[in-house]
Amino acid sequence: MNSSEESAVTGMSAGRPALRMGPAELVQAAAMARRFYLEGKSKIQIAEEFGVSRFKVARVLETALERDLVRIEIRVPAELDAERSDRLRARYGLRHAVVVESPAQAVEESPDPENLGEVAADLLGELVAEGDVLGLAWGRSTIHMAAALDRLPPCTVVQLTGVYDAGTAERGSVEAVRRAAQVSGGEAHPIYAPMLLPDSATAAALRNQTGIARAFEYFDKVTVAAVSIGSWEPGISTVHDMLTDEERAHYASLGVAAEMSAHLFDAEGRRVGRDLGERCITVEADRLRRIPEVVAIAGGQRKAAAIDAVLRSGLVTSLVTDTAAADQLLEAGPAPRPALDRADPDGS
Repeated sequence: MNSSEESAVTGMSAGRPALRMGPAELVQAAAMARRFYLEGKSKIQIAEEFGVSRFKVARVLETALERDLVRIEIRVPAELDAERSDRLRARYGLRHAVVVESPAQAVEESPDPENLGEVAADLLGELVAEGDVLGLAWGRSTIHMAAALDRLPPCTVVQLTGVYDAGTAERGSVEAVRRAAQVSGGEAHPIYAPMLLPDSATAAALRNQTGIARAFEYFDKVTVAAVSIGSWEPGISTVHDMLTDEERAHYASLGVAAEMSAHLFDAEGRRVGRDLGERCITVEADRLRRIPEVVAIAGGQRKAAAIDAVLRSGLVTSLVTDTAAADQLLEAGPAPRPALDRADPDGS
């Protein structure tokens, strides 16, 4: 063991000196602590080595902690805020909540810092298992996430929404699906169609096209999904930006606070403007609710209210966000029902 490890095991804090442990006790306690904390030996193994009972070993290790012979530090990478993450998970009843430190240069007008995508990529590497079906919805954050992927078990990857603009498919969600499938070595099922169509008849006709219909067949098989969240304002929601001024005003009058995969929500997480979905190529809300793990990726102060609304919808189980959004979410009104209940606020 090197000198830094030795000091971590035997060092005393300035505030609390050891209380009358003799040199033999100190040496034995340090040795036992070294075996347990640094070498990973069990209490039974340590007891056999030192010729004492495992209960004696347990008492010695407890004393070593009480008297600062051992100092335990819990450290995560600097960019992750463990305390906010845990509080956010508990507040919304999420399976996972990961809060990333907002970039120092971040400004209020800049939602979804790119580092959210990098952390979300690592989280997917943990959550996806071999044989899973991974669903990816359109969104800047999911595109950043796909670009950052460097490990995934073998899995099928399916696109959950059409693209913002069919002409940008190579740089958007189609490419994200291809990238994820390339990393995993699995099949890719992209959707070569716009997200929003002029009317419901055109959307229905597209859904019946062979390639799109094949992707839709996988929706009920998706086990892990990654989605983005948008606020109902210019530049923060791709769906908002695709509509006419008259349409935006109409949906705003319904109390839209958030958008996710072309589904609109009010501040309480209730779905509004359901007619919009009839014109969209997207996974249905009831199918999203049945997916075991739905990870939302969204951050920034401007998105905090939208994130709160979507977390109340019962469609999301986990969240990757930043400290700017997390601080506002933690100060929001009464806590909602646990997200893992997957309850529909409409009761329908």
